[in-house]
Amino acid sequence: MKATLKRRVSRGRPRAFEVEEALDCALQVFWRKGYEGASLSDLTDAMGINRPSLYSAFGNKEALFRKALQRYIEGPAKYIDVALSQPTARQVAEGMFDGLIQLLTNPRYPGGCLIVQCALTCGDEARVIRDQLLERRLKVEELLRRRLEKSRKNGDLGKSSSPAELSRYITTVMRGLAVRASDGATRAELQRDAEMAMRAWPR
Repeated sequence: MKATLKRRVSRGRPRAFEVEEALDCALQVFWRKGYEGASLSDLTDAMGINRPSLYSAFGNKEALFRKALQRYIEGPAKYIDVALSQPTARQVAEGMFDGLIQLLTNPRYPGGCLIVQCALTCGDEARVIRDQLLERRLKVEELLRRRLEKSRKNGDLGKSSSPAELSRYITTVMRGLAVRASDGATRAELQRDAEMAMRAWPR
């Protein structure tokens, strides 16, 4: 789905645009093409603005991507916060998988996971972006680990279970699901993959 920003025109004044709407348009472009694949022309065309306006409102391309990434985290990827709030460790894991699958197969979105896809396509020239995406993935893993440690303390998760290993396992499966979705896997196929992964959950 190609997003295009509708600009407002005020009589006697320069064209104005909604910053949040523009970010949504930029997010769609980065999501479809990756960080390096998204040219400034792609971005300005989708956002409905010229380059001076982009620089004035968002800074350079790197700064725009950072803002779009935050938009992604607070919007489409909000399922992570919802999953972490589930009452049991198993429900947390299932919520992470279910939320991701819904995102990956939502027809409103370009498909795949922005964080995984951009990380896979970033070369050495975009090392700063690649490092930022790695930092985000590690943060999710850390949030999971802390949540699972809480479950182990309250007896919901067995004492022999390792929160660190389980959090790595969950995030590894999630990255695999994201790649599978990019290859064209259906929602039903991804759900079966997640169900298979949950069979390894400690009892």
